[in-house]
Amino acid sequence: MTIIFFIKSSSVDISNYNIKDLTGTTGRLDVIIRCILAALFNDDGFEKDLQIWVFLDNYGTYIFNTDLLDYNNFHKNELMLADYFVDLIQKKEQRLSVINNPLSSVKILKTDILDSLVQFQKLKYSIYVLMEGGEDFFNYLQEIQLKENVLFVVGSQIGDFINSRELLSMKFPEISLGTQSYLASSVIRLIKLYLLKFV
Repeated sequence: MTIIFFIKSSSVDISNYNIKDLTGTTGRLDVIIRCILAALFNDDGFEKDLQIWVFLDNYGTYIFNTDLLDYNNFHKNELMLADYFVDLIQKKEQRLSVINNPLSSVKILKTDILDSLVQFQKLKYSIYVLMEGGEDFFNYLQEIQLKENVLFVVGSQIGDFINSRELLSMKFPEISLGTQSYLASSVIRLIKLYLLKFV
């Protein structure tokens, strides 16, 4: 099974980035970093056949693909990963300058999230939107486990895109992990747990 997570942020702003205050100086880039770590890793290393696409309104789209990343050089520490990600964003127009950055194999695109969803629809991916108030995830679990290619749209801390008219008009199934509120990174971990461990 190939699993892709989409997460979008309109708030990330690194113009005043300070590694000593990641939460306060980046428009909550820390949330994105935790989602990346939650998506990519399992107990033994990288997940297989897994990607997380990070859509940053101000900086483009970043594709973290476990098939292309180097596990031995990839930082598992939140602050170090954030520092390298900021470096990648700042130097994205000069890819040669990030050659020593462990994220140099992260693909950078200019596509927006809606266009990307349309493309994955054409590729026959099964697409689900994770949101509070959606239908019970466990009602879909067996169906999802039988899919070869699955994509999950994960809400950010603001949730503006998840509730947008544009996304709702695409009529993807909306699913929820229950009545309890979870951080986006916890949602990703739980989805992986049920799809990759409990099969």
